[in-house]
Amino acid sequence: MPLTPAQALDERVSLELESVRAAGAYKTERVIGSTQGARVRLVDGRELVNLCANNYLGLANDTRLVEAAAEALRSHGLGLASARFICGTQDLHKTLETSVAEFLGTEDAVLYAAAFDANGGLFEPLLGEPDAVISDELNHASIIDGIRLCKARRWRYRHNDMADLERCLKEARQGGARSTLVFTDGVFSMDGTIAQLDRIKTLCDSHGALMGIDECHATGVLGPQGRGTHAHFGLVGQVDLITGTFGKALGGASGGFTACSYRVADLLRQRSRPYLFSNTLAPPIVGASLCALQMLREDGARVKRLAAHALRFRAALEGLGYTLKPGSPPIVPVMLGDEHMAKKLAARLLALGLYVVSFSHPVVPRGQARIRVQLSDAHSEADLQLAIAAFAQAGHELGIGASRVPQHIN
Repeated sequence: MPLTPAQALDERVSLELESVRAAGAYKTERVIGSTQGARVRLVDGRELVNLCANNYLGLANDTRLVEAAAEALRSHGLGLASARFICGTQDLHKTLETSVAEFLGTEDAVLYAAAFDANGGLFEPLLGEPDAVISDELNHASIIDGIRLCKARRWRYRHNDMADLERCLKEARQGGARSTLVFTDGVFSMDGTIAQLDRIKTLCDSHGALMGIDECHATGVLGPQGRGTHAHFGLVGQVDLITGTFGKALGGASGGFTACSYRVADLLRQRSRPYLFSNTLAPPIVGASLCALQMLREDGARVKRLAAHALRFRAALEGLGYTLKPGSPPIVPVMLGDEHMAKKLAARLLALGLYVVSFSHPVVPRGQARIRVQLSDAHSEADLQLAIAAFAQAGHELGIGASRVPQHIN
């Protein structure tokens, strides 16, 4: 008896899942029964030091943000049940857009329900067939997908390779591009690399190109008061397009933005499909995000402590003989190469009290499996000591890194 269409699909999906498992790339979800923080409690009762959250400033469970969200919930409701242009714009949304623009040094900003939407809705309204867009090969999936939606001619340059970027710029200009946009992550999420924004800006200026950056892993992390990669390089007011999120350092909830000129913002409000066809950002998230930005303006100590944690942890793991991707942000990629070894190390570290996750293809290129450690300002001295000791013990047991015997953890 022939299979029904649904049965045939299930059979094909089952074979695909088997191949994912065989490659060591199958992903499982652990269920957390606590708030997000430096330590989390799983539903089975285990408490773990969390080393894989984007909660860089420890604000995901900060009482001030929780209260700001609660106040916005009381005053402006749970949601708007509408897109912005219909009946989904409140005074809170306009205030947050102004606050984002002022914080990043642009004229205006546009809110989105998610940072993925900010990138997904950016390129199509601005770039057409006469234009060119040039993208770093390791840019986030949302940037890649957003570029695919536009009709501009596309170039991709080798990661952070300025000579290859210049090649692309020359080819785009020789091809008669009307407008050329170079777009890069400010901080690359899987490698922790900082884009060479100063050199990119020089190349863009010399070739008459626009420059845009995704700041999802840089806002709240880099630059004075956590204002981002462009502030880190002294380029505030000199970047044409900035996309980012409220879902990482700025509270860990959700929502994204594009910061830009008044006219670009106006066009995005008219033509950006995720903006036009999605519900507006929930008021409690808006309230909490406003609070997070205000906290950064008033006190840059969190950003400095975060940088110190990252430098210390990186030095400790290098001392243990682990292979790390070079960098300075609080993203520390521990390179294993082999997918199965990465999963073994993650499992052993979990048993030793660390919440970490192994990453493999298609999240990272084949042969570059890793554990991505992410530090938080909320991590205590005890958290860091436990984490370093756990990496030492697990590395010794699995034959990774230095061969000396560490002090064991119970």
